[in-house]
Amino acid sequence: MDGIINILKPSGMTSHDVVSFIRKNLNIKKVGHTGTLDPNAAGVLPICIGKGTKLSQYIMQKQKKYRCEMIFGKSTDTLDSYGKVIDVKETENIEFEKIKSILDKFHGEIQQVPPAYSAIKIDGVRLYEKARKGQEIKEIPSRMVTIYNIEVIDYEFPRLMIDITCSSGTYVRSLVRDIAEDLGTVAYMSLLIRTKSGEFDIENSITLEEIGSFDLEKNLISISDLNLDMDDVVIKSTASVAYINGCEVSYKGLLTDINPYVNQKVRVFDDSGRFMGIGFIKNKDTENFLKSDTLFI
Repeated sequence: MDGIINILKPSGMTSHDVVSFIRKNLNIKKVGHTGTLDPNAAGVLPICIGKGTKLSQYIMQKQKKYRCEMIFGKSTDTLDSYGKVIDVKETENIEFEKIKSILDKFHGEIQQVPPAYSAIKIDGVRLYEKARKGQEIKEIPSRMVTIYNIEVIDYEFPRLMIDITCSSGTYVRSLVRDIAEDLGTVAYMSLLIRTKSGEFDIENSITLEEIGSFDLEKNLISISDLNLDMDDVVIKSTASVAYINGCEVSYKGLLTDINPYVNQKVRVFDDSGRFMGIGFIKNKDTENFLKSDTLFI
């Protein structure tokens, strides 16, 4: 059986813990998650089953949405409520208009330094392993991430609740740190819930408690039903074998006009409606071709 389960990960479990739970309770060997969600965070964690594990890389690349609560006046070594307090600043009530102005600065592409307690590897070792051992951590390289939107949900000093839509690879804990710094104070993240991952929404997620009575056959999201924000391309049956064998297929072998889709990933179906996998459009000698990226047959 192949597909995706939209799991609501509880706080206190790692993503790997959830995978192990699914394997054991559904008696399925081939199970994988779609990118690490911090153990102390809760929320949407799509779990891939069978051939669905091949989709993991595509789901991980999609936008994420989080609900975050931050508290001004204190900072911790982990940047969340589970760490040791390392700085305290007496902070007066911050005007709401000032907060909104600062939040506007974080829209778009920004440079972000990941937390010391993170899964980023430096010299082959994960940062959190060094941090837990008290080892010296070299300067952590910044990375480019994209913040698509920040919306204030509630504000009552010193607590600020915001919704964040961002690119994959964004550390919300780092965002909290940087927002506070621009406001001239410190803060830590007291709550984090991932409400959306790609097309998976928290409203349609399944708790681990529900897995015991879960009808896998009825509730598993089929790999062919997962849109992934990609366009569909239909390939002629006469070109299917060449495509499966890794050959480039020209527009003559397709039933879909591919001109608008150069360099884009697409879902590929044969003319009988069978889902063949994910392909991409490439340009060669002024002509567009379809080539396989991941096969599902």
